[in-house]
Amino acid sequence: MLDDNLKSQLKAYLQKVTRPFEIVASLDDGAKSKELHGLLKDIESLCDKISLRLDGEDARKPSFALNRPGEDTGLVFAGIPMGHEFTSLVLALLQVGGHPPKVSDDTLEQIKALEGELHFETYYSLSCQNCPDVVQALNLMAILNPGVRHVAIDGALFQDEVEERQVMSVPSIYLNGEPFDQGRMSLEQILAKVDTGAAQREAAKLNEKDPFDVLVVGGGPAGAAAAIYAARKGIRTGVAAERFGGQVLDTMAIENFISVPYTEGPKLAAALEQHVKEYEADIMNLQRAVKLIPAADQGGEHEVVFESGASLKSKTLILSTGARWREMNVPGEAEYRNKGVAYCPHCDGPLFKGKRVAVIGGGNSGVEAAIDLAGIVGHVTLIEFMDEMRADAVLQKKLRSLPNVEIVLGARTTEVNGDGTRVTGLTFEERASGAIKTLELEGIFVQIGLVPNTEWLTDSSIELSPRGEIVIDERGMTSVPGIFAAGDVTTVPYKQIVIAMGEGSKAALGAFDYLIRH
Repeated sequence: MLDDNLKSQLKAYLQKVTRPFEIVASLDDGAKSKELHGLLKDIESLCDKISLRLDGEDARKPSFALNRPGEDTGLVFAGIPMGHEFTSLVLALLQVGGHPPKVSDDTLEQIKALEGELHFETYYSLSCQNCPDVVQALNLMAILNPGVRHVAIDGALFQDEVEERQVMSVPSIYLNGEPFDQGRMSLEQILAKVDTGAAQREAAKLNEKDPFDVLVVGGGPAGAAAAIYAARKGIRTGVAAERFGGQVLDTMAIENFISVPYTEGPKLAAALEQHVKEYEADIMNLQRAVKLIPAADQGGEHEVVFESGASLKSKTLILSTGARWREMNVPGEAEYRNKGVAYCPHCDGPLFKGKRVAVIGGGNSGVEAAIDLAGIVGHVTLIEFMDEMRADAVLQKKLRSLPNVEIVLGARTTEVNGDGTRVTGLTFEERASGAIKTLELEGIFVQIGLVPNTEWLTDSSIELSPRGEIVIDERGMTSVPGIFAAGDVTTVPYKQIVIAMGEGSKAALGAFDYLIRH
């Protein structure tokens, strides 16, 4: 199952296993069970502390549990965790085998203190870059707390369950048989949701913090770069982010980051956070800004209020709250979000295998999505508002060569249609003729650009452009002295990771210069 190179790497990792445990497999005569059996045999052969049993009785086949002798750990993989989930498998093997996880002591104690029976099920796809965070977080909770159980399920392999539960977006998480949440979630986010007092306790801690010299609001590439440049100046630096990594976490392949030929969003986000942690920057995650109160006088302290109830003050601010996927804003879109309306083709594409889908948008993102989906789904219709696509010529040529792709130009999507539980089609208007047409399909992937996260600033004195972007000068300064901004949330053109990093660095230098002059 594993090639020699992968075996060699895995064997080196498994040397960290300190406690014996067993893999209990539930298999049938199918091809996937044979494939899983081969993988598990390879794992057993690489570590003398791991034993393989084939007498599992789980109803889901193929599947396997990782149990310590005489103990049901509560950790199960239903499917073959390769692709993006191979890392989840490796971490599970190490942690069940006694290797300590890389989380804080406070988080470990919070997990162990959870009460009640918490039985989680997560539906994932092997191509989903958002799913491993959820799978790994819930696996760790199951390992540490006997009241927690987690089954990670490959949705593409258990289609009957996906259809029955109408899972149309991954990761989809169920708790005790009921829907719990969808989409990327960190361990901290999951704990905050099951431990209802966690947010209040964290808010109380933040309210006790002394004012910062520089407070960065947002943890994407611009925010991370700003934090590093500020902390390196030796000034008191804080980073408050709704989720560290920002939009990069939802990015699959990154091939234009100078000096790095290829990387993936989650990997880059993890590297950014690790780099910030090398300096004395105070990282405060899961903090969504809802209000800005500028200083009354120049040189005074600005205040940022967060959704949690926390409030932080700082002599200078760097706003780097980034942007999010732009929505179509048509009837039915909100109602059928995650019920056929999706924004991540890499994550959710496998759930639409063999079905008819549409991609909205003819830019690079839309055309790339259509090309990727064409290899999975039955048919793709790309709908572009303008009379021609805006994607690179090489991408357009590739798209037009695919036999199961139809391109509709000069069309305005007017409604998402559904039966009350899932998408059944969409309606669009031909802009030239005014004719109204309807497509029957099961999925709609929206790829029409980004919108800045500045709603929380509309009642402040920060100047915004007509598109809602923060207006800045050549030093990154906003219209309010002492408040800077950087990245996709600003008027700087060309929303790119490398540009955001440069803008974040510039804003930090601007903030430092402001501090020493005032």
